[in-house]
Amino acid sequence: MKRLPSIFLLAIVIASCKNENTNYNSWRVTGGSKENIRYSTLTRIDTTNVKDLTVAWTYRTGDADTVNHSQIQCNPIIVDGVMYATSPKLKLIAVDATNGQLKWAFDPTNGIDDGNQRTRFIMNNNRGVTYWESGDDKRILYTASSLLYAIDAKTGQLVNTFGNQGKVDLHEGLDRDADDLFVTSTSPGIIYKDLLILGTRVSEGSDAAPGHIRAYDVKTGKQAWIFHTIPHPGEVGFDSWEDTTAYKHIGGANSWSGFSLDEKRGLLFAPTGSASFDFYGGMRKGANLFANSTLCLEAATGKYRWHFQNIHHDIWDRDIPTAPALVTVTHDGKKVDAVAQPTKTGFIFLLDRETGKPLFPIKRSLCLP
Repeated sequence: MKRLPSIFLLAIVIASCKNENTNYNSWRVTGGSKENIRYSTLTRIDTTNVKDLTVAWTYRTGDADTVNHSQIQCNPIIVDGVMYATSPKLKLIAVDATNGQLKWAFDPTNGIDDGNQRTRFIMNNNRGVTYWESGDDKRILYTASSLLYAIDAKTGQLVNTFGNQGKVDLHEGLDRDADDLFVTSTSPGIIYKDLLILGTRVSEGSDAAPGHIRAYDVKTGKQAWIFHTIPHPGEVGFDSWEDTTAYKHIGGANSWSGFSLDEKRGLLFAPTGSASFDFYGGMRKGANLFANSTLCLEAATGKYRWHFQNIHHDIWDRDIPTAPALVTVTHDGKKVDAVAQPTKTGFIFLLDRETGKPLFPIKRSLCLP
């Protein structure tokens, strides 16, 4: 029998396992929902009329820089008829979704060229923004360079009560000196109550910062918790590193591709990348937890619940490239809430959402490049 492509298999899983009692009729979160299923229950456009669609409007950001390979990777969100997105030069824009008219734009550089545009475009693309509201307080949170910004969703102005005059430096609070290291966040964080949970992108070489996962108070910008993806002494996973000082000098194991969230259970699901160096493991012998893993953490506290490491001691840059889809499947005649995790290897791992145990047997083997 021919094997179906992994992405097609994932589409089948999602299509057959979505919650029939949930209306997915908005796009307030990158990917459509915090379950990361990229699904909509809207029916006005379907296979019978999609051919009749025409362009309603076009908005041009006007700041492309093809010489430096600028691009737009942002998956926009739409809240109350307003589309929030980022431009090639990482401006945050609010556009009327009915007519394409610009409502406001926030420029993190204030129009000043820092002379580092090539690095900004190649290493610091933005894949989405995060929306939070409480009453009349409505905010967009996003990262440009190494700064996390809180922007008033109505005016496009900095929320000065957040962090340091509206921004937080991601170099701070990593429990290691990272002042001179590359730290940014290219995928949007995820909201749990009044917390913004954020991952990072870091270098893949010897100068890599640790890829710890952090949560921030959305109102104040204060760091609420940190989970060490390269464990410190006494923490789960510490003994998976032969070098007991690895946490002091090894970087990576970062959750750069976004999160999924089970709000009812209060569980965060975080995919991680490889430890650094990507293609050499001589300085980091051992299984290297929590690199190349799907992590389950308590969203309120960052407390460890379980993990599944799909590659031990990765030396092939097999980062987990996307947040898992949270689905419900029929397994052995019972409905089971599960985590469907796609990987670069082409396998999709289907894990019990409560325990992290695979729903189907997995045969471990030594794989050669």
